[in-house]
Amino acid sequence: MHAWAVAALDLVFPALCPVCEATLAAHRRDPLCGRCWATIRRLGPPACARCGLPLPGAATTAATCGACALEPPAWDWARAGAEYEGVARDALHAFKFHGRRALARPLADLLLEPWGAPLAAASIDALVPVPLARARERERGFNQAALVAERLAGALGVPLRPRWLARVRTTQPQSDLGAAERRANVRGAFAADTAVAGRHVAIVDDVLTTGATVAECARMLRAAGAARVGVLAVARVL
Repeated sequence: MHAWAVAALDLVFPALCPVCEATLAAHRRDPLCGRCWATIRRLGPPACARCGLPLPGAATTAATCGACALEPPAWDWARAGAEYEGVARDALHAFKFHGRRALARPLADLLLEPWGAPLAAASIDALVPVPLARARERERGFNQAALVAERLAGALGVPLRPRWLARVRTTQPQSDLGAAERRANVRGAFAADTAVAGRHVAIVDDVLTTGATVAECARMLRAAGAARVGVLAVARVL
């Protein structure tokens, strides 16, 4: 019935891809067209066990990259679904800045397709989206990380706990800053609830760039007693 309803609606109101504006047709991943969905560069295994960077030819799932061996990140593990370029970048921009909330579904699926099974078996106690500043969330109308986290939580059967992490200080947009400035910008910007004590929690964000934001979130979760902290990002910069 759902397929028939979609087909009927498309006849009256042809659906257009928010990235390339082509009419949606075969192999569509609503609201993305099949071509855009197929051209996204996926990031699946094998990957560094700590930061999630691709590790072609890695012999085990416990392998780490050279950077993590020298200086482990603030979190225990990280996974991303796609490289932050091309269609993935354009889809995330449409999602965040143009209110295309329906994109939360395929963007979450980018994580679920390569990592869903291991994540479901990882005994994660809760998903915690990176919080937006209140003014920014009011302006945007939603928190993009929370919408993706909702989809992930339902698919993985893991509770969503948005109140376990709060933004206590407004920050500048990270996109305008260099690596060192990003770290300084988010320092002290978050606080974690003590309900995380002894738990394995996964931070959910849309893009992992330098990792400054999720690193600060991870430190606050650790300080509140979290036993293990992971990071889930739709896309990451390579």
